[in-house]
Amino acid sequence: MADTVPDSWKPALDPVLATPEARRLGGWLRAEEAAGKAIYPPRGQRLRALELTPLDSVKVVILGQDPYHGPGQAHGLCFSVADGVQPPPSLVNIYKELETDLGLVRPQHGNLEYWAQQGVLLLNNSLTVEAHQAGSHAGKGWDAITDAAVAAVAGSDLPTVFILWGSHAQKKAARVPELGQPHHLILKSPHPSPLSAHRGFFGSRPFSQANAFLAEQGRGPIDWALPG
Repeated sequence: MADTVPDSWKPALDPVLATPEARRLGGWLRAEEAAGKAIYPPRGQRLRALELTPLDSVKVVILGQDPYHGPGQAHGLCFSVADGVQPPPSLVNIYKELETDLGLVRPQHGNLEYWAQQGVLLLNNSLTVEAHQAGSHAGKGWDAITDAAVAAVAGSDLPTVFILWGSHAQKKAARVPELGQPHHLILKSPHPSPLSAHRGFFGSRPFSQANAFLAEQGRGPIDWALPG
């Protein structure tokens, strides 16, 4: 894997990155790129979630499935898109719930880096995808790496909020036994996709619940109001 693991995450991820499965993933990605396939996000952005949110600063974990597969969209944070890209439908629904929950005006952009910089780990299960092929890199080896990242957070003594939107995120969390520790808050709801948001995502109030828990635990709330 070409991208460098940030120092704070190395103790958690280096053991899994040394496995044959992880080496196979790196070789497979290089071969796909050598064959001329467009892979998103580009190299240098694939570990952006870990770069912006050091392990010891994680307050909230939001789990996504895989990066957006359209040109210029993915930049290493789940549900987030690069500046200048129209917010996709799931993110629009997240903004709707943000407005209902906290009374915040919906942002006109889709860049969630401000959340990540405050301790919101925006982690996809697979950290790459082939252009226009949703889910194309599932089962290729990313699961073990991102499971290890989630386990590192869950294994910490710091009380943390895990926001699990949809069955995919909830199944991933079920693979991490450390999440069973009582000092964490687990928030589950349907996915914000237009296909499922009306089944219970709307009205779930994850942002206010997360902030109430963080304040109670003395960790300080997240400023969910995105600038710009």
